[in-house]
Amino acid sequence: MNAALLFWIPAVLRLIILLFGATILGYFFGLVPGLIAALVAVISQLGLQLSYLYQLNSWLDEPTSAKLPDGWGAWTDVFSRLYRTRRLDEKNQAELAEWLARFRQAMHLLPDGVVIMDDVLFLEWCNPAAEKHLGLTLDRDKGMRVTNLVRSPDFMDYIILGRYERPLTLSFKERKLIVQIIPFESRRQILVTHDATDSDRIDMMRRDFIANASHELRTPLTVINGFLEIALGQDKLEPQTRIAHLKLMAEQGHRMQNLVGDMLTLSRLESVDYPMRSQHVKVPLLLESILREANALSSGRHTVTLETDGPDIKGNTEELRSAFGNLVSNAVRYTDSGGSIRIGWRMGVNGPQFSVQDTGIGILPENIARLTERFYRVDKSRSRETQGTGLGLAIVKHVLLRHGATLSIESAPSAGSTFTVQFAQGSLCDPAALPMAK
Repeated sequence: MNAALLFWIPAVLRLIILLFGATILGYFFGLVPGLIAALVAVISQLGLQLSYLYQLNSWLDEPTSAKLPDGWGAWTDVFSRLYRTRRLDEKNQAELAEWLARFRQAMHLLPDGVVIMDDVLFLEWCNPAAEKHLGLTLDRDKGMRVTNLVRSPDFMDYIILGRYERPLTLSFKERKLIVQIIPFESRRQILVTHDATDSDRIDMMRRDFIANASHELRTPLTVINGFLEIALGQDKLEPQTRIAHLKLMAEQGHRMQNLVGDMLTLSRLESVDYPMRSQHVKVPLLLESILREANALSSGRHTVTLETDGPDIKGNTEELRSAFGNLVSNAVRYTDSGGSIRIGWRMGVNGPQFSVQDTGIGILPENIARLTERFYRVDKSRSRETQGTGLGLAIVKHVLLRHGATLSIESAPSAGSTFTVQFAQGSLCDPAALPMAK
């Protein structure tokens, strides 16, 4: 049955009952009292309905389930249905608001930029990544044309040609961006931006690493192959010449061996499949071993001293031996005969601290920031003399990263250098918690 009929039938029945009562009243007390009673019954019913209609109209101005009025008779069913409908709407709105909040949070955390534009490229919304990539500000630039905000000839050509199936590589604000426009609905477009600066730099570092490694290996291989060709081409060589050739070949072979060893060490340190195994590292004993190696490398040409009053730490003994040994051997190699090298291990304010101070040739300020790059050399001729691979400080950097330590460098030309490794307080060792390093 029609819902409207279900609503009006009880009201009509109540009106009929009231009129019947007024008729009986008129039969016993006269026509006038009966008509007055009938009029009062009609007016009361009409007033009641108008009252509920007024309450309903007032509620519709601000429809909330908490403010829905109570009804009587058929109005009870009406308000009950409205209450259920409103509660369902409130639930749906709450879920929609939650999903919208999650979407906005996800868009804010997304590393790629997202810009929503209308069909004529006016900015409607963008996330923080897009603001950073394209130099936008949502509050300031909303409603402006994106082509007026991103001033790039390549971007304009991309818009004009409309070949959105392929992304555009864009150099913008000293960064390399990959941008693509995706049509969205009939009157919306999405501009997606991806910052490829870091990946491009990593690719460049990989190419440079391969080129540098090939260059470093080519020189000793050329020497060895050249001497082998001489030996094969001549039946007899003078003993002194043969010994000199073999000596040079051995030196170049050791050079290649050291280079390959350092490259394998770097690869292992960078590998996620090679996690660090923490041990109880007795640093004073470790540094005494490094001191003996430094004296052997120096061959009496330098004064090498060691001062240790620092604690044991947790870490990997072999990795720390490699890092500390590289810093000390560099100090020996780049300090002229008669110079001094001081190795220190102490407990500082911020944690354990290792330092190497020399009186060597020093480093220009513009070179300090690049010292930990692979194959970077301040003095290439000096590196050839000292048989350095150019990977020592890169190994130091990665070892310290794995140990949560930092490296600081103070140096000046002809005034020596000081390399300081700062460990965190958390690196202090609990002897009962870690295995002893062998």
